[in-house]
Formats: sequence, structure tokens, C-alpha cells
Amino acid sequence: MKAKKGVLLINLGTPDSPKVPDVRKYLDEFLMDGRVIDIGVIQRNLLVRGIIVPFRSPKTAKLYNEIWDKEKGSPLLYISEEQVDLLRAELGDEYQIELAMRYQNPSIEQALEKLRLAMVDSIRVIPLFPQYASATTGSVIEKVMRLMSTWPTFPEISFVNQFYDNELMIEAFADNGRLKKPETFDHVLFSFHGLPIRQLKNVDNSGNHGCDAPNCCAQITSTNKFCYVAQCHATARLIADKLRIAQDKYTVCFQSRLGKEPWVQPYTSDALEKLAHEGAKRLLVFSPAFVADCIETLYEITVEYGQEFKKLGGEHVELVPSLNTHPKWIEGLKQLVLGEQANIPNMQLGETIVNK
Repeated sequence: MKAKKGVLLINLGTPDSPKVPDVRKYLDEFLMDGRVIDIGVIQRNLLVRGIIVPFRSPKTAKLYNEIWDKEKGSPLLYISEEQVDLLRAELGDEYQIELAMRYQNPSIEQALEKLRLAMVDSIRVIPLFPQYASATTGSVIEKVMRLMSTWPTFPEISFVNQFYDNELMIEAFADNGRLKKPETFDHVLFSFHGLPIRQLKNVDNSGNHGCDAPNCCAQITSTNKFCYVAQCHATARLIADKLRIAQDKYTVCFQSRLGKEPWVQPYTSDALEKLAHEGAKRLLVFSPAFVADCIETLYEITVEYGQEFKKLGGEHVELVPSLNTHPKWIEGLKQLVLGEQANIPNMQLGETIVNK
């Protein structure tokens, strides 16, 4: 019997339930990751377990309750499971596909063990974050390599470390946006998950990269090719071009800020305030840092930002659904597995390879 090829899809994570103890466990594992809050372990322990988790867990549990499906559970998990089922149908029996979450369940440990026991010939790891960041993709790669370091034998392993410009992904987002008729809105926001500014300084080997240079994010270069912000702008430009949205009709902004230190700007809240003061009434919002709808899209954008915009004098905030089970996205995932698209960077045992 011919051995299968292994595929491991990894998303961020979700609590096992919207109950406070499960949310506390999730937040603790997430925020104690040294790539997420990159300060000394003693300081991080005091901050996360002494302040953030005790105070945020009850509040976050209430938010999860708002989006939790009574039958299917966490949207991020059940949508990810649907994506895996559709990808299995596309790839066939030659592949063994497993789903994992970086934090909580199904765990990366469990998924890797299934692939190990199946004695797959190779493992293709795809962190489900289009834009590279140390706190997301970097954390996933580090975790996988740490867990596999104890294996007595290794199958061939490769990582997809970014796919911000995957053409089928862009087309799927554009298709979803087109259904909302962007031309009927006053302005379009591309709201990405935020990141502390200090984490942008290590995206090139010199450690000097930042966002101070003029037009730093106008194009991807050898200096900023791993810069999360530059990749976010590139994704937004590609979607806007597909939909023929003029540059002055859209804004790239960043949500989900944590703490008081400077994060990447403009903040989505500030963008809402600015647009409301300029007289905008109806806003259309893409969130292209996520490949499946989750608490950041279903609650933070739809509910929190919707309410905030109305308080500022606006009328409506409309969310463009994430990629979810869009057929083009499933085909895009297949491309990522097979490495067929020319502009998909891959990391193979520490080496960056561009497929031809």
C-alpha cells in the first residue's frame, strides 16, 4: 500500500466552549505564547495571568456566547472543518488531511500524531494566515518544528509561510465583496488584525525595518517581503483592483488592539471616527487577515464597530463574509498544497523557495 502525503492545516484557535473556564484556558495559552506577547517570561506571566486573563475571560466569554452556534459550536472550528472536508474531496485518497488549532483543540500535537502513525511520506504544513507575522505563522512553524524534533524519523516536510497574493484567494474575497455592491457604500475598509509596532522591527536581518520610510507599503521589496503591514496593504490593493475601487475610496486599518503600547495604525476605530466626521453613512468592511469568519469578524466588526459607527453619526457597517467555503478558496487551498502557483513562497527546512 502506497503511503499517503500528509497535509496539516492550522488556524489560530478557539475555546472549547463559551464558558468562562474554557475561555480562560484559551486566553492563557494564547497570550502566554512568547511570540504573541514578546516580553520576558516573568513579566508576561504577571501580565497575562495576573491581569489580562482574569479580567478579560468573563467579558470574552460573553462575546463568544453571541456568535456560538448551539448545534455546530465555534464558527472558526466548524467552518475550518468544512474547509477540510471540501479539500479532501478535491485532493482524493492520496492525501491525509488534518486540521489543528495553534491554541486549544484540535491540537497540533494530536494532528501530528495522526500523521506520524499513518507513516505519511511527506507533510505539508499550511498556517491559515495569508499575511506572515511572527505572532501567527511564525508561532505555528516554531510549534510544529519543536514537536517534531523528538521524532526518530522524519518525512519530508514543507511550510507555506504566506499567501497574501494568492490569486484565487483574492478572487474569492472579490466575489464576496461584489455581492455587497461596493459602489453603493460611501467608503470601504480593509480591516486587518493589529500588531504591536515593535514586532515589525525584526522582519529583515538588519533589525532596522519600520514603517517610517515614505511609501514603505506601496510595494513588496526584498526589505519588507516579510513585513505584515506591507503584505496587508498588498492584499487590500489586489482586492480593490479586482473590484475597481479607487484608492481614495478605501482605507487599510487595523483592529483588535491589546494594551496601551503603540500598535500598527490607523486603528479601525480611528478610521470609523474620521469617516463619520467626513459625513460617511454606509461602510463596507473586508477582513482579509482571516480565511474563516470568527469572533473578530462576526462580533468585533459586525456588532462592536457597527454600534460604534452609529454613535458617531453613521448608519450602517456591512461585513463582507470571509473566504469560508467559497469554491475558489478551496481551489486556492489545493494550490497551496500542491505548490502550483508561481508566487507562493514556501519554507522548506528553513529555506525559502519560490515555485516555478
